[in-house]
Amino acid sequence: MPPGQNQSWVSEFILLGFSSDPTSNRVLFVAFLLLYLSSVLGNALIITLICLDMQLHTPMYFFLCILSLLDMGYVSTTIPQMLVHLLAHSQTISFAGCWLQMYVFGALGLTECIFFVVMAYDRYVAICHPLHYTVILSWDLCTQLTAGTWACGFFFSLIHTFLTMRLPYCGPNMVNHYFCEGPSVRSLACMDTHFIEMVDLVISIFMVLVPLSLILASYIRIGQTILKMKSTQGRCKAFSTCASHLTVVTLFYAPAIYIYMKPNSSYSPERDKQISLFYNVFTAFLNPVVYSLRNKDIKGAFLKLMGRSGVSE
Repeated sequence: MPPGQNQSWVSEFILLGFSSDPTSNRVLFVAFLLLYLSSVLGNALIITLICLDMQLHTPMYFFLCILSLLDMGYVSTTIPQMLVHLLAHSQTISFAGCWLQMYVFGALGLTECIFFVVMAYDRYVAICHPLHYTVILSWDLCTQLTAGTWACGFFFSLIHTFLTMRLPYCGPNMVNHYFCEGPSVRSLACMDTHFIEMVDLVISIFMVLVPLSLILASYIRIGQTILKMKSTQGRCKAFSTCASHLTVVTLFYAPAIYIYMKPNSSYSPERDKQISLFYNVFTAFLNPVVYSLRNKDIKGAFLKLMGRSGVSE
């Protein structure tokens, strides 16, 4: 590499978003603002209910609380800036701001990828080894698993972000996306990105496919155990707790695998930024809905909280 080639010649990027039409942007602003507020308030409500209700102080709900925290951070990394750009005349983001957004978004996304494995392990222990549940999943282990997933997510995101942002950007600076996503920014680099694509593929295999394989293995064992249950009520309860987790896993992994495990040659800006909405915006919005509608304990905690509010008034 010639001297200085690893230095960016671009001081800022322009995020093109979804539309350049002011009327369409106002409609999108209202839609995404409602989605964002619903996501943040829904996840914040789940965290509040779990913290306030002593009956929810179990490993399962501790992990659900962490997932809600991840979703709040995940969606807040991209949507507020997109909302500003939908109404503002300028859609620019500084090089450092793009670097930071890419890093935090990637870190939280990778953390969530691994954290779904922890949640699957929780369901495996609860269903396959119910008598030893509290012994196996001690609070020390829960804390260590959570800290480990966060450390892995932020470490591997640093590798991905560093390799992407040290590329030379010497030409166009218009990113055809609503945030600084790795493949979108990387497509503007004025050098061959094959090596970084291979590194990203290795990271994706390690952080996406391996966790997904572990989740599938857990649910195969869970399915075998459920089928052996003699109680119909026990089967229904086990299936219900697993269905919520499987739903959010599918909504998160399917679009993420499509976006991050394909070469730049098949990159399609318009299609990719629409698909990215699923694992960025809609999962954070749907997670509280999925878990609250299918979970009697969460609904019970909410009714108790409303009852307290009514009494205090």
